[in-house]
Amino acid sequence: MGVFQDCKFWPIRDDENMTDHPHFLTHPWLNIPGIRHGFFTRHGGVSSGLYDSLNGGLGSKDDMSHVKENRNRAMEAIGGGKDTLCGLYQIHSNICRHASAESDDRPEGDALVAHEFGLTCMILTADCVPVLFADPKNRIVAAAHAGWRGAVAGITTSTIDMMIKAGAERDHIIAVTGPAIQQDSYQVGDDLRDEVCAPDAKASRFFKADDQPHHWRFDLPGFVTAQIKAVDVKADRMTEDTYSDDRFFSHRRACHAQHPDSGRLMSMIRLTDLSD
Repeated sequence: MGVFQDCKFWPIRDDENMTDHPHFLTHPWLNIPGIRHGFFTRHGGVSSGLYDSLNGGLGSKDDMSHVKENRNRAMEAIGGGKDTLCGLYQIHSNICRHASAESDDRPEGDALVAHEFGLTCMILTADCVPVLFADPKNRIVAAAHAGWRGAVAGITTSTIDMMIKAGAERDHIIAVTGPAIQQDSYQVGDDLRDEVCAPDAKASRFFKADDQPHHWRFDLPGFVTAQIKAVDVKADRMTEDTYSDDRFFSHRRACHAQHPDSGRLMSMIRLTDLSD
């Protein structure tokens, strides 16, 4: 499980009334000198209605001034208030980009790699798996968005490959998969299972039979974590379920409630001074 913290990196209660600062989770593997990270919850922002309250999605139908304020609050919470926020137009692909301060555009892709100060890498999820990577020795970090399509396409492998090209060493990379829809909440049909298992029949171990015929329960976070370990990179997973835990936005929960949209969760990572 993650460590529930506020922007000062102190443990706090799970109290929905505590909205002075954006709420986020951290993982002990990434709580190391020179790196700040956060898997944010839906709480502590300024949005309302379906987007209550820390919606980070520029692609949502939320008020964009609220989304930008939420993003700024999240950056400040992990100490990146003066950073350039680097995000993407996510397309469920295996495309990884170098984070850059040179452009305000959101390039298409699903992962970002950074090896410079002053850049905060962010990806958005609402049931998909957020993955944060770091090589503390060589000072390189990355963030990836792994939905099932992107996972099958190899988004985690392409992220690791780009980190290594940037100077990371495989033996020193660590990865953490954050809050996402968990297996008991993720019912899928035969078609999705067939697509996931087509490249590797061993992926069938991440599906368990559902009570409904021709349906399965898919362990997407387990699948993503196993992919990372399969290329000899250390990986751990958090077990918070975005569908069943209303601290988080969930696309599937919104669909089941017949809501027209949902907010997006932010996951961020950045380099800091080693003394920080």
